[in-house]
Amino acid sequence: MKRIRILHLYPKEMNLYGDSGNVRCLSYRLAAYGFYPEVLEIGIGDRLNDFDILFIGGGQDREMGIISRDLRRKSEALSYAVNSGKTVLAICGGYQLLGTYYRAADGSEMTLTGALPLYTVGGAERMIGNLVYKTEFGKVVGFENHAGRTYLDGTLKPLGRVLSGFGNNGEDRGEGVQYQNTFGTYAHGCVLPKNPAFADELIRRATGCDLPSLPDCEETRCHDILIKRFS
Repeated sequence: MKRIRILHLYPKEMNLYGDSGNVRCLSYRLAAYGFYPEVLEIGIGDRLNDFDILFIGGGQDREMGIISRDLRRKSEALSYAVNSGKTVLAICGGYQLLGTYYRAADGSEMTLTGALPLYTVGGAERMIGNLVYKTEFGKVVGFENHAGRTYLDGTLKPLGRVLSGFGNNGEDRGEGVQYQNTFGTYAHGCVLPKNPAFADELIRRATGCDLPSLPDCEETRCHDILIKRFS
């Protein structure tokens, strides 16, 4: 049985809207496929160990400020992981952390990891609601609640195209980012249990294995109902 190590970065500070459920979903599906999932929580002051999948959840400006100093110490290791093709899933605030900076609505600026050439600017109004977007592996449904507007450098491509909701910035219809095996998205909720195809895409990339079919009747039914309701 192959061991798959999942690192959960800043689980106490970055865990809005049940984002940690994404780690539980990955663990469940990995076990169902015959792997042995090992989850390691990495907090402030901890070393960023080797991993197969790295997960970062969402957080507000306050939480991002709390981890900012420690994050800069981890920036080099995180950037190396992203650019060497490691599998990463980052949600909302965690997605923003992959960029170069976050500029708040009051003009204050926080330097981030610089792992990817993207940046986020805080807006006066929040973008809230159910989100549906189309990706290369199917439609994804989630819930977004963010004041930050994220902009990608021209070398990056969004994870998907918004069908309903706001996405990265409410302007260009792009949602999230996909770079090598790194995925960023504003979809909370938590996103993976409602989108089994997305979860399996991460597992395929992390394990390098073809996956058999799981009996996802309930998961698929939930996904299809939500897509129909919110599209």
